[in-house]
Amino acid sequence: MNSTLIQMTLLMACGVGWRILKPAGLTATHVRHVLTTFVYYLLLPAMVLEVLWTADIGVQSFHYALLGMSSIIFAMLCSWMVGTLFKFEHKRLGALILAAAFPNVTYLGLPVLEQTFGSWSRSVVIQMDLFATAPILFTIGIIVSRYYGEDSAENPKSALSFLNAPPFWAAAIAVILNLNGLIAPAWLLGVLQKLSAAVVPLMLFSLGLALNWKAIVARNLPYVMPVIVIKMLLMPVFAIALASYLPLEGKYKAAAVLDMAMPSMVLGVVFCDRYRLDSAFYAMTVTVTTALSLLTLPFWHSVLINEFLK
Repeated sequence: MNSTLIQMTLLMACGVGWRILKPAGLTATHVRHVLTTFVYYLLLPAMVLEVLWTADIGVQSFHYALLGMSSIIFAMLCSWMVGTLFKFEHKRLGALILAAAFPNVTYLGLPVLEQTFGSWSRSVVIQMDLFATAPILFTIGIIVSRYYGEDSAENPKSALSFLNAPPFWAAAIAVILNLNGLIAPAWLLGVLQKLSAAVVPLMLFSLGLALNWKAIVARNLPYVMPVIVIKMLLMPVFAIALASYLPLEGKYKAAAVLDMAMPSMVLGVVFCDRYRLDSAFYAMTVTVTTALSLLTLPFWHSVLINEFLK
């Protein structure tokens, strides 16, 4: 795990370095937008198609969805209770709920799990993302954002708009092909694998571009503490407790729970900007929790080995 995190950190550091140096005058925001669009519309769908076409899809997919959705809802309730108890401002509370509940299951979870457990864990990550995190984010997450923020758009997107996205089209096609027993041609798998190979380094580089140390301000520290406790302590504990009751093989339980222990997802910044929540606070939580994950992920990995891989 330590060797894996060192590699991940160096790739993210390249993104941080780009943010500082701005080679060729290209800002981090511009580069990140291009890279994430490229990954989202081509590389990630290719990986989804490759992985789910050959994955073992069945009852365990339901178990991943149950584990992921339950953990996220648990974290949302915890953060809502904290914000209500201490009377947080609405825009900050909305950002806090998003930051505490939604982990970075793909952009950080994918490289960490693949390097830690092996290529088989990509299936776990993709299913946790497509069957658990994304459905909750684009339904309940949007409802929370609208309630605590502002929605001034003339044509607000549907809460089910996540279904109209390339990764979900690729997932639908892959599941149909998988369940019908169609075997992928070797030449097509080769193309998909080559496209998939670029996902991890580009995701980590983009994550480094998104980290903004200037977003860390002293006045927001008291509000970040609940996110750290809920996201990086209580949520993994809840996921471990729930996973112990699920009829999954130990290595799949460990991978799924570690995915839930990831820091706050970067995509939440888009929601904060869109619904005018406290974007500066959210950006700070992403930076702080990502930095702390270099310490917490090895800890949870060792706990999960003792719990599920004895």
